[in-house]
Amino acid sequence: MKKRKKLKHFLYLIVALAMLVYALPLISFSGGWSWTSAFGAAWALFAFLVIGAHLHYLLGVDEEKQKALDRIKAAKMRQWQLKWPEEKQRSQEHM
Repeated sequence: MKKRKKLKHFLYLIVALAMLVYALPLISFSGGWSWTSAFGAAWALFAFLVIGAHLHYLLGVDEEKQKALDRIKAAKMRQWQLKWPEEKQRSQEHM
């Protein structure tokens, strides 16, 4: 499953890079700032953000953070499971 996710992110990264390589030469700033050049700059900025996000995932920067979150979730689940029989017992005592 993890390999499939990495492949998906790799493909999206390649597509974003290809779009950026195609579009950057077409964006012209020679006539000063216009609506067209502002849109091109904003589009390129978003493309760089997409590329950065996919690189961030592929390089595994968040793996340690994700492992820590998984440990916290597991500990909370254990606490909830231990608390559940106590609550059930209390509700039966009130009956």
